[in-house]
Amino acid sequence: MSIRHARAALSGLAIALVPLSESAAHEIVGNRFFPATLTIDDPGVNDELAFPTVSSLKTGDDPSFRQFDFSGEFSKRITEAFAVSFGPTYSHLSPPGGPTGVGASGFQNFETTFKYRVFKDPAHEFVMSVGLSIEWGGSGAAGVGADPFTTYTPTVYFGKGLGDLPDTLSWVRPIAITGQLGYGIPGRNSTTTFGIDPDTGGPTVDTELNARVLNWGGSIQYSMPYLKSAVTDLGLPDFINHLIPLVEANLQTPVANTLTSGTMTTGTINPGVIWVGNTFQVGIEALIPINRESGTNVGVIAQLHLYLDDIDPHGIGKPIFGNAVQAARLFPGN
Repeated sequence: MSIRHARAALSGLAIALVPLSESAAHEIVGNRFFPATLTIDDPGVNDELAFPTVSSLKTGDDPSFRQFDFSGEFSKRITEAFAVSFGPTYSHLSPPGGPTGVGASGFQNFETTFKYRVFKDPAHEFVMSVGLSIEWGGSGAAGVGADPFTTYTPTVYFGKGLGDLPDTLSWVRPIAITGQLGYGIPGRNSTTTFGIDPDTGGPTVDTELNARVLNWGGSIQYSMPYLKSAVTDLGLPDFINHLIPLVEANLQTPVANTLTSGTMTTGTINPGVIWVGNTFQVGIEALIPINRESGTNVGVIAQLHLYLDDIDPHGIGKPIFGNAVQAARLFPGN
């Protein structure tokens, strides 16, 4: 799932001991398992719960605020290839030099995402989905940067494992690449704010254009489970064989209606690691701002992610319309 920063800042687990087919739970494409990444969305369609996700970063404001986010996301498949997800985020902004607990708090705008998997190629470990995310204007608190207008973001997601490379490149085969490209469209072109001039006492009018924003990013992952199951077993400790080191990028570029916003790209580069089990994963990443406008220090994000389609494939993890799927026990015996 993606996290929201302040407005100014803006597996190969398919261990060969069990057969995994097109009907297996969670997003497994051939021998490739695509984990849920922390700051961009993964390319699959699943029943899952990311809760909690916590992050902390100093914003790009001047002066900079410390922003702490606590969020969750619930994704439910309607059919085997179509899912709807819901994601609230609670934010706390602490002013620089202020005492602990002082600052603005509240929910960001509530978000809903509709996502459909359009293509899946097991032989080449490739999957593609399309989606529409809606940030419902006015559902959050203005004090933490929630917009008063609704934003619609059509998005394309993809994932590609390199397991189809020849044996001469066997050490590269555990690598997978995922990405997303979305276009944020505000429901109104501008926002007008009325106030009082503190010097004259007269009324003020401030009009800000609402930019259209390209939301883009990706991840590069190295799957230790894939290395063990599909390349070579190095006899490493079991804990290591559950790890997927990765680097994510989560970026935003204003591309239209930018007279008051400018066109500077903001975002973070996020190195980290995910530990994956049969029914859940735990991940942690650093949040490294790409420039001053994106943040003023290295932050952190951590997440517990539950695979509902593996925990309860005949109940909450079953598509509303469709049959129960086989739970994918990625690590038999664990």
